[in-house]
Amino acid sequence: LEGDVHRYNFRDMGRRTRQLANALQKLGVEPGDTVGTIAWNGYRHMELYYAVPGIEAVYHTINPRLSAEQLAFVINHAEDKYIFVEAMFLPLLEAIGEQIPGVQGVVVLCEADALPDSSLPGLVSYEALLASESDEFEWPEFDEDTACGLCYTSGTTGKPKGVLYSHRAIVLQAMSTALALELSSSDSVLMIVPMFHVNGWTLPFVAALIGAKVVLPGKDLDGASVWDMLTREEVTFSAGVPTVWQMLLGFLQEEGKDLPQLERIVIGGSAAPRSMLEVFENQYYVEPLHAWGMTETTSMGTSPSILPRIREQGAEPVMQARISQGHKVFGAELKIIDEEGERVPEDGKHPGRLCIRGWAIASAYFKNESTDEFLEGGWFDTGDIATLDDSGYMRITDRAKDLIKSGGEWISSIDLENAALSCPGVAAAAVIGLPHPKWDERPLLIAVRAPGSEPAEQEILDCLASKVAKWWLPDAIVFVDDLPLGATGKVNKLALREQFSGFDGLRATEA
Repeated sequence: LEGDVHRYNFRDMGRRTRQLANALQKLGVEPGDTVGTIAWNGYRHMELYYAVPGIEAVYHTINPRLSAEQLAFVINHAEDKYIFVEAMFLPLLEAIGEQIPGVQGVVVLCEADALPDSSLPGLVSYEALLASESDEFEWPEFDEDTACGLCYTSGTTGKPKGVLYSHRAIVLQAMSTALALELSSSDSVLMIVPMFHVNGWTLPFVAALIGAKVVLPGKDLDGASVWDMLTREEVTFSAGVPTVWQMLLGFLQEEGKDLPQLERIVIGGSAAPRSMLEVFENQYYVEPLHAWGMTETTSMGTSPSILPRIREQGAEPVMQARISQGHKVFGAELKIIDEEGERVPEDGKHPGRLCIRGWAIASAYFKNESTDEFLEGGWFDTGDIATLDDSGYMRITDRAKDLIKSGGEWISSIDLENAALSCPGVAAAAVIGLPHPKWDERPLLIAVRAPGSEPAEQEILDCLASKVAKWWLPDAIVFVDDLPLGATGKVNKLALREQFSGFDGLRATEA
């Protein structure tokens, strides 16, 4: 993050983590206090992952992509006592300094001589903080249900909501993740998924649990940088959102590079199109694994592994399993319900609301805000629309709020987007529903052209006609330079609905 490559082992990390624990206590951080972090994936951030909960305090990973209003809200709502921040994110705190009076101090994750000038009072360098501390520390013992971490939802439909994780949930979920991803000490893991997003999918804890090499990429996640880290560090496994993998594939295809050591990748955060999975598997011989999870599930809620009975059925059933979001992880249960709360058939054909419960699934939001999602029997209503098949594979067809109801029938925006992404010349796509005088709602496709391509609207419609039902075809296609992304890197459909709220280009499509 400071322009260098830092290498050390878990013994070194343990020594520095004990120094950090001493420093935190000297700062006055007490059991139950919350310590915020605003940082990329780096070794200092990982030390905070261990030192803060190790002294019975709570780490609060803050998403730097939140708006200034949301940033101030989560810091105040969490009651952060100190904030540890990457130097590049200092302006975010400077802009809201007067709005976060409860913060007693800010520590910058840098060397002493790299401490930047700032309007914030009393900045401290992380390395200066550690330098004077002993590496001897006796870790306290406390109940496993003690709070460990705090993470907030992205807040695209209102104020962010906090989820508080216990030590028990983190440990059990790290074990489940290691099993689900079949990770071992022989793996070299490039952790692209941000550590401020759902506990980094618990990979910071999995790495230490199994003794795997972990590569923390910092802020550089463009295709060239990711390829460099993959090859230089002989990475065998990596995990990230589809946008990162799209950038990597673009770089590979433009530069004619390959991926000699990489064996498998996990794609999460949002659905990846079949075309992406096929390119990784057939052209680069990398096994693509789809997984699903959310803030409320601590990390992964499903396992991407392909069951033996599926592999025995041939290539197409295997690909269908890859397209799905996987099957439940150990320690979790899934079910699909209708609007009356009754289970629907688990045949892969009947969609409904996806619910999950288990040892690492939230039972309430922090400070008991917004409880409608928590159902009887310990079930959490995820807000996703999905199917379950008889092998236990779950496939998300949409978010409940993103389904398009046209003439009384449902259109899946996700399926329509994936179909659009398979059309030549389309680099990115999003589908939203807009009001229609005859059909209630009709789909609008917002597309980004691939570099050097100029597909016309009719060309894309002709391509889609062979992939989806006629009445699914978008009433209009609008080309844009890029799509707005939310705090977690997903397309922000709320922003798109606001942007196109007055759009009058819908055709009187016949269903």
